[in-house]
This record gives sequence, C-alpha cells and structure tokens, in this order.
Amino acid sequence: MGVTRYVALLRGVNVGGVKVPSAELAAMARDLGLAEVRTVLASGNLLFSSDDDPAALRAAIEDGLRARFGYDARIVLTTADHVAAVVDAFPFPEREGRHAYVLFGSDPDVLDELLAAAAELPPADEQVAAGDRVVYWDCPKGSTLDTPFAKLVARSRGRATTTNRNLRTLRKLV
Repeated sequence: MGVTRYVALLRGVNVGGVKVPSAELAAMARDLGLAEVRTVLASGNLLFSSDDDPAALRAAIEDGLRARFGYDARIVLTTADHVAAVVDAFPFPEREGRHAYVLFGSDPDVLDELLAAAAELPPADEQVAAGDRVVYWDCPKGSTLDTPFAKLVARSRGRATTTNRNLRTLRKLV
C-alpha cells in the first residue's frame, strides 16, 4: 500500500467548550507518527500522509484526541483526492447570500437516511443533494441552524458520525 494524503475532519471542536488548538492538534498527529502534518483553519481540519490502514488511522486519531483533549472524539477520515472530487462536483450554483456546505459522514447508511428524510421535508429555501459519500447542502446565510434540513441533521442518529464543512474551507483543504 502506498502513501496516501488524508484529511481528518474533526466533529464538534472549538464549539461547546471543546477546545482543540491547531498547533496542539498538529503535535498530536506528529506524535502518532503521521507525516506531512498540516492543519487548516481553527475548525478541526487535519491533513497528513500515511501508508497505514484507514480504519487503524481513524481509531488512532480518535484515541489520540480523547487522550490529549479529553472529549469523546469523532472524526470523518477521507482522502485529499476525495475532498477535491467533492468540491469539483458541488451541484448548486454559488450565489451571494447563500452558504454552500458539504456534509461528510463516516456511516453511509446515515447519509442515506438523511437524504431520504430530506425528501420528505416541507419546501424551504434550501437545496440538498446526494454526492459521493457526502450530502451537498445550500441554504441562505444566517439560517444554518434554522432550516428544516439543519434541524433534521441536528436530531438525527448521525450527529456523532457526520460533520459539515463549507465549500470555502474545503477549497483551502484542497
């Protein structure tokens, strides 16, 4: 197995009292033996290279976060190539006054459930679409927590297995 460039998307950091400073996150990753470590923004985005098994990497990073930062850590682990493809495939036009989001998940069944439930939501000024192991979402600025889809995600069983990033952040990761 060759070396792969990975992206670890941490869920629920730097909100609700969970503080994970970027410099300490990078140090933790280096302590785990990860190479080419870089953090992007202060919202739990870790890039690194490794030739280890993805399941083992995910477990090691979550364990490292729990040990170092003392919270019930959950991440979504994907590759840099996948993030680039997701960004390129964003299906909605980017418009002023809108947020362009991508919901990543570590459980494909949860993403499928969210998409099925979204189809049953009342009409709203937002758009939701399936992607490759992601859900694309477009909503008006200022409504990120209030739209029907936002409320659906917040109360879904997938809260612990999903994390959301805006398209600007994902472009910086790429």
